Amino acid sequence: MKVNYLRVSVTDRCNLRCRYCLPPEGVKTVAHAEILRFEEIVRIVKAATRIGVRKVRLTGGEPLVRRNLSSLVAQLAAIEEIDDLALTTNGILLAEQAKELAAAGLRRVNVSLDTLDPQRYRFITRGGELTRVWEGIELALELGLEPVKLNVVVIKGFNEDELVRLASLSLERPLHVRFIELMPFGPVRAWFREAFLSAAAVRARLEEYFGPLVEVKKLYGAGPACYYRIPGAQGTVGFIAGMSGHICSRCNRLRLSATGMLHPCLFGRGEVDLKGPLRAGAGEEELVRLLAQAIALKRSRPSSLPEIDHLSRLGG
Repeated sequence: MKVNYLRVSVTDRCNLRCRYCLPPEGVKTVAHAEILRFEEIVRIVKAATRIGVRKVRLTGGEPLVRRNLSSLVAQLAAIEEIDDLALTTNGILLAEQAKELAAAGLRRVNVSLDTLDPQRYRFITRGGELTRVWEGIELALELGLEPVKLNVVVIKGFNEDELVRLASLSLERPLHVRFIELMPFGPVRAWFREAFLSAAAVRARLEEYFGPLVEVKKLYGAGPACYYRIPGAQGTVGFIAGMSGHICSRCNRLRLSATGMLHPCLFGRGEVDLKGPLRAGAGEEELVRLLAQAIALKRSRPSSLPEIDHLSRLGG
């Protein structure tokens, strides 16, 4: 798989405390001086285009809490080789910033949405307001930030009774609802086994209700997700089997942390420091070399990771 996709975390801060992501008290944040400056991110992205990167996604934390984010978007959109500039957000601040971001050159958005119940949303996010997220989704559709993808982390005992309702969002609007397997990171480790529901089990439940789903061969910006359409729907439903599906062989991305560490693999520990060399005066050639080093680390990894092999046998 050719690496053509760079995920860029612009901040370690978030305005929510989702229960599968952070402990109640949150985590200690990094000093601002340790976070990559916009000009540093732009330099890295420009170097990345020389090793084949054409897609950039801004993430966090919550990227919309980073001040003047539209300035970074405009600078990245001006890089000729980048043909896809996207954002992943929890949506709380999206309605406030969407117009400015779209004008700066943002192409599309992914919004995290694990439930359609306002009380459940407040519970899982520890205080978030669902109405604000929906305002952002509606505006994203109005502005043409499409495809608008909704990321649903499936949690047994929490939102498994909403699978049909969530999938139904794709029927009358061009929304692309992606069901994502829970991953045993951070606070999830203690309750992962009781809460895990495989992508295959989710699909089976949807087909029990809607009938056979129709496979969609391509969806703009698609990575490891497999997409299907409910017959007659405007949008799609997708499944990301990060734990049970061994998606490594289809992974086309690198991840840049807010502190300048380049991670070739979500599950691996190998990383390449870009911030240190950058601040020591490294030029573009040196950045290209370091990016190529990260890709070599990625390619040296097996397509099936032994430490998660047993999860392929977990069902519903």
